[in-house]
Amino acid sequence: MKAIRRFTVRTVLPEQLQPLHELALNLRWSWHPETRELFRSVDPEVWAAVGEDPVRLLGEVPAATLAALAADRRFLRRLGDLHDDLRDYLAGPRWYQSAPPVGDGGSPLPEAVAYFSPEYGIAAALPQYSGGLGILAGDHLKAASDLGVPIIGVGLFYRHGYFRQSLDREGWQQERYPLLDPDELAVSLLREDDGTPCRVDLALPGGRTLAAHVWRAQVGRVPLLLLDSDIESNTPADRDVTDRLYGGGSEHRLLQEMLLGIGGVRAVRTYCRLTGHAAPEVFHTNEGHAGFLGVERIRELVAPAAQGGRELDFAAALEAVRAGTVFTTHTPVPAGIDRFDRDLVARHFSGDAAMQGVPADRVLALGAESWHGGDPTLFNMAAMGLRLAQRANGVSTLHGEVSRSMFNGLWPGFDAAEVPITSITNGVHAPTWIDPAVVRLGAGQIGAERAEEAITTGDAKRWTGVERIGDEEIWEVRRLLRSQLVDEARRRLRVSWGQRGAGEAELGWVNSVLDPDVLTIGFARRVPSYKRLTLMLRDRDRLRSLLLDPERPVQIVVAGKAHPADHGGKRLIQQLVAFADDPAVRHRIVFLPDYDMAMAKHLYPGCDVWLNNPLRPLEACGTSGMKAALNGCLNLSILDGWWDEWYDGRNGWAIPTADGSGPERLDPDSPEAERRDDLEATALYDLIEHQVAARFYDRGSDGLPHRWIAMVRHTLVTLGPKVLAGRMVRDYVEKLYAPAASAQRSLAATGHAGARELADWKARVREAWPAVRVEHADAEGCREAQELGSALELRVQVSLGTLEPADVEVQVVSGRVDESDGISDAAVLALKPAGGPDLEGRYRYEGSLELGRTGPFGYTVRVLPAHHLLASTAELGLVALPPESAGMDAGVLR
Repeated sequence: MKAIRRFTVRTVLPEQLQPLHELALNLRWSWHPETRELFRSVDPEVWAAVGEDPVRLLGEVPAATLAALAADRRFLRRLGDLHDDLRDYLAGPRWYQSAPPVGDGGSPLPEAVAYFSPEYGIAAALPQYSGGLGILAGDHLKAASDLGVPIIGVGLFYRHGYFRQSLDREGWQQERYPLLDPDELAVSLLREDDGTPCRVDLALPGGRTLAAHVWRAQVGRVPLLLLDSDIESNTPADRDVTDRLYGGGSEHRLLQEMLLGIGGVRAVRTYCRLTGHAAPEVFHTNEGHAGFLGVERIRELVAPAAQGGRELDFAAALEAVRAGTVFTTHTPVPAGIDRFDRDLVARHFSGDAAMQGVPADRVLALGAESWHGGDPTLFNMAAMGLRLAQRANGVSTLHGEVSRSMFNGLWPGFDAAEVPITSITNGVHAPTWIDPAVVRLGAGQIGAERAEEAITTGDAKRWTGVERIGDEEIWEVRRLLRSQLVDEARRRLRVSWGQRGAGEAELGWVNSVLDPDVLTIGFARRVPSYKRLTLMLRDRDRLRSLLLDPERPVQIVVAGKAHPADHGGKRLIQQLVAFADDPAVRHRIVFLPDYDMAMAKHLYPGCDVWLNNPLRPLEACGTSGMKAALNGCLNLSILDGWWDEWYDGRNGWAIPTADGSGPERLDPDSPEAERRDDLEATALYDLIEHQVAARFYDRGSDGLPHRWIAMVRHTLVTLGPKVLAGRMVRDYVEKLYAPAASAQRSLAATGHAGARELADWKARVREAWPAVRVEHADAEGCREAQELGSALELRVQVSLGTLEPADVEVQVVSGRVDESDGISDAAVLALKPAGGPDLEGRYRYEGSLELGRTGPFGYTVRVLPAHHLLASTAELGLVALPPESAGMDAGVLR
């Protein structure tokens, strides 16, 4: 029989134990070992049974146990100390509170930042994530908390979270979506002063209203607001808008993203009103899913003053919103971007659903694929995100390059290198992902306080001293971590086989699966085709020989989930499981279902090598290898994402990438892709056999692999500071948040006069630009060959139409040229106005171009819009270049 109603019966804590409730509701416990240990000591058996979840622990621990603890002076002292520690952590100044102003003008840091993401991986006990995007968002909030950055997180509350994974007897992925009860989670309902739940409403077509309540999770110092549509006032269909991550059809996804963006801004305003939290000056859109937040902020500004708005026109409001918005793209391929039918979007911003002062055609223009080759019938969420943000970034150096090429069409006339998308390489939250044994290893050399600072801030100076850790100490910890993984893998494998229908009598072999003294390789991630889960199976005989080598055996632990609708990914899992089921190798290779944060905390530290073999350059960053490196695990990876910029030859191995270019190389069904996979798989086998395993088993007279340990130590010392989320968040603050806040203040001053002025200037420049021309350019003394160190005196004449010299910048762009005279490694020099207008209205510009390199060299000139409030000269996408038939001096020197 099924219950007709479900509710939670909470334990009433004795007065002496009330601080446990506060500790449980602040998710700092998920990265604070001392607090987790306190909860474990309440009742170790219940703690394990509830998945190390403090809220569930307090709901299920026997009352007699609580009564005994309330009389235990030692426990109460620990509880009091940790409660005081939490309060000090929440209230005391941290890095942000003492950080100096940023930039030449010394602009103060933002009073607050709103961070929007469709998913958050904070802890396994709050399953609101599916993969790397959510884990990154969770690490961003946790690092911001540790640094004292005043961030407000915004997301959706998914009643079913992401799916739980199991396998059937044939190794086919099975999904189940357990219902999450908020009363059993570390969240609380945001309420008005009178105690009623706060409510956010969105107008929908047909006169419907989508309503949502707001759950608040406290992530250390950072509030995380999660919108929940499962409330009684909604229709059954609308209650399901926030049912699960990345589920449903196109309209379902659109409603999720409207609720996240539009509803999220309204939730932030409500939270600030109720709590007195500073209003955000910067809005950070983590991927395009939350892009509609910019539309809502425009609506706020165009609304009449009587409704709290500023009564700006749409163009001025757009400039004000752009100035304070940061957009981060995580996808390296167009197929990874959310795109909706244009008519579907139009319907949700027209008629009954129209937003006052925000015409539907202006919304549609924000997401239009207006570039050559774009689809005019689709609305592109990434395009909207970029148009609504004055600052944008990719998540690794290589991904920044890929993003500039992918979105080049939004800035016509500019080379990809000048597209205004920068990069900030992702990082991981060390206190979450580093094993306590590794922390103790470092603390033994540099002290506990400095070790805590080192893994929090990402300051390389604080890591000084880690290089003195001895070989024996490192190897002892590495073996301990490997042993912990072996035990956890056996436990999970037994559960998995039980789910697949095996009886206990069939599972005796599980007790000998894996070996704590064997080289252990880990591979765990989502299972789209480009991550190539089964590349290791390319030559199965070769893989078997590596696994079963009598002198230098290898063992592999694999995990990962395929999207429920991705049958290709499910087939890859089934192929891997079928190989791992073979009795001849099943003690050396295992697939562990239900990959999540709880599993990852054993997997990353316990592996000796972390394998990553995506199709380059389709891995935007790939932070799993960072988490492994923090624990002294060496990376074995294609040079993609973060590994492309930080691999140095001593911290792991680079898998060679097969030659080839163009779409054929990335098409899994093309002959070139077959050849590519064969070559790269062979390179992988060779590396494992001749370099990785050879070094791991190369032991000295004391039984230690000293050269291997040297690589582990080098990894900890050099990669440790780089891969930290603390370093990443500091980069965001200094490179993006602070400049965005400064720009926002400039435009908002004196009733948004700056926004109005900038919008009017842009409109004037766009209207006048067709008349802007480079009329003539010459270089005095220019010859076919020039001497190194000499200079060319350039003179350029330009027509500006109705514009003034203050509206533009005239530049010479120079650099190395190829056979078709294309300029690379370009340098830009601004020329100075030297006269005009002449009788024909032309202005003259001059400058000296120094020739500081040998070989084929060339230059061109161009005119760009210029304004002190632009973040980039490419911002408007306007440029005037010399006409090819102008008869100007040759701009190529050889």
